Amino acid sequence: MNDTPGWASPGSAPSDGPKPDAPGPAEPTDRPGPAHSADQPSQPGEAPQGPGPQWSKEQPPPAQWSAPGGSAGGGQAPPPPPPGPGWGTQPPGGHGGYGSLGGYGGPAGPGGYGGWGSGWSGPPPAAKPGVIPLRPLGVGEILDGAVSTMRTYWRTVLGISLTVAVLTEVIVVLFQGLVLDNSSSEALNDPSAGLDELSRAMGDAMLNSTVVFVISLVGTVIATALLTTVTSRAVLGKSVTIGEAWRDARPQVAKLFGLICLLLLITAGIVTVGTLPGLLLSLSGSTGPGVALTVLGIIGAGIVALWLMIRFSLASPALMLEKQGIKKAMSRSAKLVNGTWWRIFGIQLLATIIANVVASIIVIPFTFLAAALGGDGISGWLNSGGSSLGWTFLIVSGIGSVIGSMITFPITAGVTVLLYIDQRIRREALDLELARAAGVQGHGSTAPGATPGS
Repeated sequence: MNDTPGWASPGSAPSDGPKPDAPGPAEPTDRPGPAHSADQPSQPGEAPQGPGPQWSKEQPPPAQWSAPGGSAGGGQAPPPPPPGPGWGTQPPGGHGGYGSLGGYGGPAGPGGYGGWGSGWSGPPPAAKPGVIPLRPLGVGEILDGAVSTMRTYWRTVLGISLTVAVLTEVIVVLFQGLVLDNSSSEALNDPSAGLDELSRAMGDAMLNSTVVFVISLVGTVIATALLTTVTSRAVLGKSVTIGEAWRDARPQVAKLFGLICLLLLITAGIVTVGTLPGLLLSLSGSTGPGVALTVLGIIGAGIVALWLMIRFSLASPALMLEKQGIKKAMSRSAKLVNGTWWRIFGIQLLATIIANVVASIIVIPFTFLAAALGGDGISGWLNSGGSSLGWTFLIVSGIGSVIGSMITFPITAGVTVLLYIDQRIRREALDLELARAAGVQGHGSTAPGATPGS
């Protein structure tokens, strides 16, 4: 330890003076001769020299004493910078210890937090080989990842979405134009229509809705299967062509279709069970209580169905990426969603709202344009309750639907896949496997910078 006056080890109190029987500190070389008494002059006629009786005799030399932070409270003397190489100056703000480099004259650690003197500059960022950083994700990063996938690999993403949307919309337009009858749709808006006309119109409407729903479901399944492959490769920063995506997804498409049909059957069964008691009560003659019970049953069934749909919402990417069966994919989804139901529900809801709002901005103008180009005009289309099914209307509105589907497919599928990846990073440290697959070493949930998202 350096015993030069003006230096003391942290925590000591040099102002207390040496203890009895302890050797005093060496005298500095730049001080005058022997210390004189505070009350005796050194020569006749001279003023008394040295500090008064309240001062210690061991005073630091000039220009060697400084108190870090401006003061040393409690009578404790903080150490001055010791002489010798390797100590440097203290960084502004008092951070970083005793040297401007990391530690006592040594180099700073990586990222600026490995030594004493470099100061805290925060952890290094997580590896980001693709559209997302390899760490737990926040809400904004999931949404941005879905949009970045569509923007970076737009040829593949929009090519898949456009192909699927065009095929499904052509089938829907041909079905509505060739099979459905306008007179049946108009009967629903005619107060004088008979029971037979109303029954036939309701049957046509149900047939139209069912066929459109099934066709849209098939298109959604195919788009989801292909876009799942594209998004999973985009996380690693690897591109994929439409042909490669189809070859990778084709073995699982039938299982994915079965999974979605099973989920729809579960939903329909829950709704049926919830509404059946009220309907039976209404048929028995208790109309008021029956209607009330039916409404309560619909609300309860809707809550249960929503809970199950979110619980199994990650089954689709689990089935596609893990090459699992339907039952195993559903159990995997339930395990990943467990404990984070509200978070996943909120993100899925937000993504759906954003996608539908953007699609509506495109589809609604095309719908009015189709009505204006039709024979009856916008007023005639509105007066008919939107039941006009002319070819001009169907084709123009179909173009708007295709453009809208090109936007909704990538966003909804991308968010679902990234939610699945995020949950596996949080639960199973998937980021380590992704980092190895992307050729990035030393990164993951246990590496510096793996800050969890919200």
